Formats: sequence, structure tokens, C-alpha cells
Amino acid sequence: MEIIAILLGGILVNNLVFAQFLGLCPFVGVSRQVDMAAGMSLAVVFVMTLAAAVTAALNVLILQPFQIQYLETVMFILVIAALVQFVETFLRKASPVLHRALGIYLPLITTNCAVLGVSLISVRRGYGIGLSAVNGLAGALGWSLAIILFAGVRERLELSEVPESLRGFPLALISTGLMALAFLGFQGLFRFVFQR
Repeated sequence: MEIIAILLGGILVNNLVFAQFLGLCPFVGVSRQVDMAAGMSLAVVFVMTLAAAVTAALNVLILQPFQIQYLETVMFILVIAALVQFVETFLRKASPVLHRALGIYLPLITTNCAVLGVSLISVRRGYGIGLSAVNGLAGALGWSLAIILFAGVRERLELSEVPESLRGFPLALISTGLMALAFLGFQGLFRFVFQR
């Protein structure tokens, strides 16, 4: 039951973009087309899930026993950077078109606060390695859902007549705010489902 709660919470209720406002830079930057958003989502799912599990293991096996928790941010960023480097190398060889399309945003996963945020949240909540991986997967799926939905909205808005003063970034922020309001509705559903 706890795994289902973590998954539903990370995807819908505590969505990293709409509830916690983490990972907004790549969210806005890569969300112009659904196919680019989907490619970025796959990379984020891989990196965030693995990073959450590996950082939890480092916390349990190294940081806590040696009482050096003050190094967690540095160690977590190093783990995330190594995973991003692996993903970038893989995409460069497996899908050069996607690698070029993602451009600068792929290496920016290293500094994506959502990836680091999920790792830190997992440690703060006392999740073990398994639950941290589930929390990482839930956060990544929630971020992916948000960016793919938002890319679909942005593609539709490109075809609409919008006042010049709202084109681009202002309309993106307004759309993000409206989507965040819509996601607030999941909080009541979540309480209803788990109180039964």
C-alpha cells in the first residue's frame, strides 16, 4: 500500500512541477514539441530513478555510518552527473537526432533541481533503497506527465491566435499555472481513495 501511495503521490498529488515547482527550466525549455518532451522524459526517468536509488545507498552505506551527512549534496550531484554523462553518451550513439534535438537541456539534467530534490526528499523521509527508487520513479513519471501534457498544450497554442504580448514565455507561465490548479484536484481524490 505504501508503494501505491508513493507512486500516486509522486505522479499526481506531489507532482514535482505543479506542486513543488522543481525542474521548471527544462520543463519550459524542452516542452515546445511532444516528441522532444517524450525523449527528455525517458532520460529523466532513467536518471531520476537510478539517482534516487544510488544516493539512498550512499546515504545508508557511507554518509550515515561515517556521520558525514553534510556531504550529501555534493555526493548526490556527483552521482547525478555521472548518470547524465552515461545517458548523454548512450543517446549520442543510439539516437543522434534526439541528442541534437535535446541540445543543452540534456546536460542540464545534472543541475535539474527535480532530480536532486527527489534524492533529498527520499533521504529526508527515511526511505530505504527500494522505496527511494519507487519515489524516484514516481517523481520522474510525474515530471514526464507534466512536460508531455504541457508540450501538447504548447503545440495547440502555436496554432491559436494569441495577443502578441502573451506569445512565448508569458503564455507558458499562464498555462503552467492553470495546469497546476487542475492538479490540485487530485489531492481530494487521493484522500478519498486511501480513506476507504
